[in-house]
Amino acid sequence: MADSVVYLYAVTDAPAEEPADEHVLAGVDGVPVRRIVSGDLAAVVSSVDPTRFSEEALRRSLEDLQWLERIARAHNAVVTAVARSGPVAPVRLATVYLDDENVRRLLDERASEFTAALDRIRGRAEWGVKGFAVRAEADTSPQATEESKPGTAYLMRRRAERDRAARGLQDAAEAAEAVHRAVSAVAVASRRYQPQDPRLSGRREEMVLNVAYLVDEAGAEVLRGLVERQQGESLRLELTGPWAPYSFATLEEGP
Repeated sequence: MADSVVYLYAVTDAPAEEPADEHVLAGVDGVPVRRIVSGDLAAVVSSVDPTRFSEEALRRSLEDLQWLERIARAHNAVVTAVARSGPVAPVRLATVYLDDENVRRLLDERASEFTAALDRIRGRAEWGVKGFAVRAEADTSPQATEESKPGTAYLMRRRAERDRAARGLQDAAEAAEAVHRAVSAVAVASRRYQPQDPRLSGRREEMVLNVAYLVDEAGAEVLRGLVERQQGESLRLELTGPWAPYSFATLEEGP
C-alpha cells in the first residue's frame, strides 16, 4: 500500500509563485496543504493516510456525522483560505486520488472546464439572502374576544389567528419575490434553495426565501444597501457573506 493518497480540495489558478503562507495551512486531519501544478491550473491537496481515506474506509466514515462535520469544517477552511488570493473551484467533500500523477491527469483532461469555472467566478463572491415571515401580533380587539359563549369565543380567536398567519405568510412570500427580483438585478447569477426547517435555520419564523447570489466585488455595497432597504413589516432579511462561491463553481469530481 502507498504511504499516502491525495485529498483534493479545489482547483485554482497556478500561482506565479507559491504563496508564502501556504505551508502553514492545515487541512483534513491537520495535514499541511500543498499544490499540484499543471499548466495554468493548480490543484489544492493534502497527502493523507491511505488507510483512513481508502474507498472502504470513506464509505463507513461518511455515515459518521461527527467525522463528516470535522472533515467538512477542515475542507471549507482550506477553500476559504485559498479563495482570499483568487478564484477557487471547490470539489465535493472527501474526493481522493491515488497519487499526484492522477491529479495532474485530471487537470489536463478537464482544463477547459476548470478554466471556464474559474473565469466565471473571477473577481466575484457568493452572498446568501434568507427571508423570514414576521409573526403577526395576536388580535386582542373586543370583536375577537368578547362573546357570550367562551367556547365560541375561543374558536373565533383561533380562526382569526389562522387567517392572520396565512395572510402574513402570503405577504411575506410576495415581499420575498420582490426582494429576489431586486437582488437578481444586481447579481451576476443566483441559485435558489429550499427554505430551511426552523431546526436548521435557528429561527422561529418560517423561512420564505433562501437564495445564493454571485456578486461582483463592486456590487457588494449595492447589495448590502438593497437588502437593508428591503426590510419590511412582513419580512425580515438575513444577509451572509462574502463566501467562496460553492454554489457557482463546485466541481463534482471523483477519482
